[in-house]
Amino acid sequence: MKITAIRAHRVELPLHEGTYKWSGGNSVTVFDSTVIVVETDQGITGYGEVCPLGPAYLPAYAEGVRTGLKEIGPKLIGLDPRDLGVVNRRMDQALRGHPYVKSGIDVACWDILGKVSGLPVVTLLGGRFGDDFKLYRAISQESPAEMAQRVHQYRAEGYSKFQLKVGGDPDTDIERIEACADELEPGDVLIADANTGWLMHEAARVVDAVRDIDVYIEQPCMSYEECLSIRRRTARPFILDEVIDSLGAVLKGHTDLAMDVINLKISKVGGLTKAKQIRDLCMALGIAMTIEDTWGGDIATAAIAHLAHSTPPELLFSATDFNSYVTRSIAEGGPQRTLGRMSASTTPGLGVTPRVDVIGPAVVTIGR
Repeated sequence: MKITAIRAHRVELPLHEGTYKWSGGNSVTVFDSTVIVVETDQGITGYGEVCPLGPAYLPAYAEGVRTGLKEIGPKLIGLDPRDLGVVNRRMDQALRGHPYVKSGIDVACWDILGKVSGLPVVTLLGGRFGDDFKLYRAISQESPAEMAQRVHQYRAEGYSKFQLKVGGDPDTDIERIEACADELEPGDVLIADANTGWLMHEAARVVDAVRDIDVYIEQPCMSYEECLSIRRRTARPFILDEVIDSLGAVLKGHTDLAMDVINLKISKVGGLTKAKQIRDLCMALGIAMTIEDTWGGDIATAAIAHLAHSTPPELLFSATDFNSYVTRSIAEGGPQRTLGRMSASTTPGLGVTPRVDVIGPAVVTIGR
């Protein structure tokens, strides 16, 4: 089997709630997603998706996905997509860094491998644990009262884990955390996610002010060293996200006792192949994980579902589903949320097929 063509389709993903806001005044109203199609000489096609959270969140941006594919794609024509190690090595040789560019191709190759073997990707990633898994709900940055109301609303939809977007004015953020904590019921989990938004002195004030609240602190500052300093000032459980981008970052964090949980974003690390490596290392080290991605639609959500469902429940802190946030379905067969929980498809591959009328014509074509 050989790769004969790689195509990229641009699709816009509007939001149910209009705007998604986080630290630093950042916001997005319509997400720019890229659907990757990998075709083979045996008529089997694989699909992937990459959707950066705007251009100011990570070193990634939507047009960069499509531009990077033009550099990488020609080097992959003729390779066997089932040879995941070979494909990933060739991508890394063709383009240094830029893991998000490579992610969609890697996921599409996993989709092909599943279809050829007749197995769902969840089985190839290690096997299905249980019937489903628990999701969290991110709460866009608004006033304390509005965010507290969202906790109430989302609990009615079946969620019990709530990730607050903070990282703004420290006094307002303290109010946000306090207001949302007042809405919690037994068994609920609250996360204050600053998305790198606080300076060290601001983060120090916040973690001290909420020391008696049952809340997780997530990625308070920009750098690993700054986050580690805050970690050492608080007894609150601690999550690292943006700085966890490789096996080395996980090992350093584990050695320094820098976190209790990591957020593992598939496209941030380059796809399912490298995400699985990090996931398996965390399993060996006993580090809990939230498994997710920067953003996306049905295809990105399917990849998340397969990786999350193949992770032991005691180490799966949470996962996310983008289908609950966006108004447009881009593929048939995408996993659906049921009372705050989700499961991976049982059909071969990812279990999704793009809606041709939604993704439109290819904007990048490599190969025949």
